[in-house]
Amino acid sequence: MEPLERIRKQLEQIYTGAQAEQAYRAILNRLAQVKAPEAPSGRYAFTQKDMVLITYADQFQFAQAPALKGLAWFAGKYLKGAFNTIHILPFFPYSSDDGFSVIDYYRVADNFGDWTDIRALSEQFRLMVDGVFNHVSRQSAWFRSFLEGQAPFSDYFITVAPDADLSAVMRPRTTPLLTAVLTAQGERQVWTTFSDDQIDLNFANPQVLLEIVDVLLFYVKQGASIIRIDAVPFLWKEIGTDCIHRPQTHAIIKLLRAVLDAAAPNVAVITESNVPFDENISYLGDLAALDGQGDEAQLVYQFSLGPLVLHALSSGSARKLADWVDTLPAPYDYFNFIASHDGIGLLPAQGILDEADIQALIDQTEAHGGLLSYKTDAQGKRQVYELNISLYDFLNDPAAPRPGLDTERYLTSQTIMLELAGVPGVYVHSLFGSGNCKECVAESGRARSINREKFQVEALERELAGDSRAAQILTRYLALAALRAAHPAFSPRAAQRVLRLDEHVFALLRRDGQSGECILCLSNLSQSELKFTLNWQADLGCDHAGEALRDLIAKETIPQEDGRAEIRLAPYQSRWLV
Repeated sequence: MEPLERIRKQLEQIYTGAQAEQAYRAILNRLAQVKAPEAPSGRYAFTQKDMVLITYADQFQFAQAPALKGLAWFAGKYLKGAFNTIHILPFFPYSSDDGFSVIDYYRVADNFGDWTDIRALSEQFRLMVDGVFNHVSRQSAWFRSFLEGQAPFSDYFITVAPDADLSAVMRPRTTPLLTAVLTAQGERQVWTTFSDDQIDLNFANPQVLLEIVDVLLFYVKQGASIIRIDAVPFLWKEIGTDCIHRPQTHAIIKLLRAVLDAAAPNVAVITESNVPFDENISYLGDLAALDGQGDEAQLVYQFSLGPLVLHALSSGSARKLADWVDTLPAPYDYFNFIASHDGIGLLPAQGILDEADIQALIDQTEAHGGLLSYKTDAQGKRQVYELNISLYDFLNDPAAPRPGLDTERYLTSQTIMLELAGVPGVYVHSLFGSGNCKECVAESGRARSINREKFQVEALERELAGDSRAAQILTRYLALAALRAAHPAFSPRAAQRVLRLDEHVFALLRRDGQSGECILCLSNLSQSELKFTLNWQADLGCDHAGEALRDLIAKETIPQEDGRAEIRLAPYQSRWLV
């Protein structure tokens, strides 16, 4: 089905006949005016060269320069050949939540720089931009106009009667769902899913959807190659339901995808939905719709991966991680990540890890100096929603450091992420093995600030020039990323198969159908040296049984005798064998 047909179809799923037709005509007019930057025609095909760095615009700060200059410095000096994509977290003027309470979708925050800086980065790297479309800041012009009763903004937000029954609504927070505000018509209760500073938009009003289409197309004009749609599950509210994953929500994402397919087919959509796995992958849509590409998001965030890797390394057992990876459905359209600017969500581990496993993750977080964030469940009870801790400090006790072993354990977590089918997303602090920033929490009063520390460029350069932990991890990380980019067996959709070689070893075979390249990925999850014998052809079904094996990571050769090779793994060592 052509993009314009898909746009009309989805509008008819969302609105009444007259509303749908008017919105369709309005979108056609917008598409007729689009002049996107020159880009290859056709949909973008993700390859093993796709690696995404997730970073704040002001992550790298010079003393006397806009913040985006610091990001450009770091990207130009370190990322070429290892990363081809940069996800700049919201860089717009904002009032809270480190950017996710957007005041103006059309401006770059003054202290970050301007659109010239954004476009300059997009000429060197694929650029991923946030679509924070569920809500806007209460300081935004849209909401101020709503308060003043100005048309057309009086229906841009969701107002609810004080006695409405909202008991079925699924909450991702413990804060009040409704916030009282004083308008020109008196006090009103507005819907605030995440905080009283983040006012939810009313997509039941077609004009709101058209505003978001305008924003989407504007980002494409500024050089965006990927649009990350934030907080997707909550876009559509319907009193009397749980207000999550509504059919209209899926229709909105499919419509935005169709708009991009019409205007800029080389631009991809990634949906962010911190929910259990089966719910998460529903945002790929109908996988048979567009020649196996799906008609919704091209990639979905793989939220289950983080808690499963943490469990594997803290327990020393590969079994539950392996069991889960073994069941992942192809095609592997997953945005794989372990750490992010947010905490490590526990909801996506439900049904995969048992309650004792999840409690062990909570206990280790607290023992290693981390914090916990909570939500309200369906019964109104408070439960842990996410772990707020740096990834390095979760895996390694900061009160009892063992530098060599700690670094190996940490890098094993990253190696597992890089080898899995899908596209890896690497949070900037993962490049350095950053620890908990308790000062950041004290300054902001927010638990999530624990892994949001910013760098002063001059101090960072001094640290990276020496033999610091950050320097060692960055060097090895960039080498791993470059290795991954060079081997088609790591293509996002290349086949993967879990092998059961040892309780303490996560073993994954990646095979590229076109080149025939096989890579056996092995990670020791324990503190003990392990060894076992491997028959390359019988156990793996790969050719070249008589040849020596090469470890891409250690740059070692392992001989085979009679088709068998003896494999040794040091504590927390990872090998990529070809």
